[in-house]
Amino acid sequence: MSGFPTDFPKTFAAIEAGRAHGLHSGAQVYISRAGQTLTDAAVGESRPGVPMTPDSIMMWFSAGKPVTAVAIARLWEGGRLDLDDPVVRFIPEFAARGKETITLRHLLTHTAGVRWVEWSQSWEEMIARICKAPIELRWIPGQTAGYHAFTSWYLLGEIIRRLDAQHRSFDQFVADEIFESTGMTDCAFAMPVERYRSYGDRIAPIQITNRSKGHPAFFDTEAGCSVSSPGGSARGPARQLGRFYEMLLNRGGKILTPQTTEAITARHRAGLQDLTFKHIIDWGLGFIINSAQYNQPTLPYAFGPHASQRTFGHGGNQSSIALADPEYGLAVALVFNGMPGEEAHQRRMRNVLTGLYEDVGVNSKFE
Repeated sequence: MSGFPTDFPKTFAAIEAGRAHGLHSGAQVYISRAGQTLTDAAVGESRPGVPMTPDSIMMWFSAGKPVTAVAIARLWEGGRLDLDDPVVRFIPEFAARGKETITLRHLLTHTAGVRWVEWSQSWEEMIARICKAPIELRWIPGQTAGYHAFTSWYLLGEIIRRLDAQHRSFDQFVADEIFESTGMTDCAFAMPVERYRSYGDRIAPIQITNRSKGHPAFFDTEAGCSVSSPGGSARGPARQLGRFYEMLLNRGGKILTPQTTEAITARHRAGLQDLTFKHIIDWGLGFIINSAQYNQPTLPYAFGPHASQRTFGHGGNQSSIALADPEYGLAVALVFNGMPGEEAHQRRMRNVLTGLYEDVGVNSKFE
């Protein structure tokens, strides 16, 4: 344990336990409170023989979804859209097969009913496939809930692209409007191969570790780095993802007004069973809201037993989580470079978050 922050013994003991069991070979940890950095650390190796550092570039997967939600919120603030606008106002072809009533709010709260289409690397093909897809059988938009891993997020990205007065791609819009203004200069949803190569050993590829021999996830390869998925391809150092949540704790900083920040991180979907995750999960507008009050021991992508009721954030596929806890002023970003399967990951993350809150010295009634 030498070299690890001595103020966080439980946090790093849990991370080391996962490393010893082969769940990951390295991790990044960023924690701040009231805007003051408590730890900005890296553990283990990013790849064989290469130390993980706080500057390593790591995949966030779905932990990047809130960035897309904030991009939509900027357009909402600017009067370019309303959250209850139907998607067809911006993407007319989406009306096919009974989807006319689906709104942006439904997309952001995972209540739209278009969870699955065959995935393609082509942005244009993805939009076409989602537009041609039917709404799910017996699905009532706004009342039936189920996590949409990528489909609704492509629609949000396409709306951003079509509304941008500068005709920027989704990736460029986010880079200009959010990443640059928040000091997230090493973050991207997609990057040219040349930029990917320029990072050299700073690239810390995530390995799928629930098999006998790990192999990198697609988005975290040279071939996949230039493919954009607004719901799943974001990457960067954990500290910069932490800055995103510090911005939200700071009432939107330079990105959003305090009123908009409060609106998107409030509870908009409450008490609904999620048909994808098979648990009751509450949602803001693009953010998971702490759902510990439902007493579900196996709740996936949760914030641990000590997080306050107002905590919001998002997890990434078997690998990461980032959150803001307004009651305690905490911003946290945790990223592991191993995807060990859902059960092992949920246990790993719960152990680390439990230790983290105990190391910080706070807890809530959800113990």
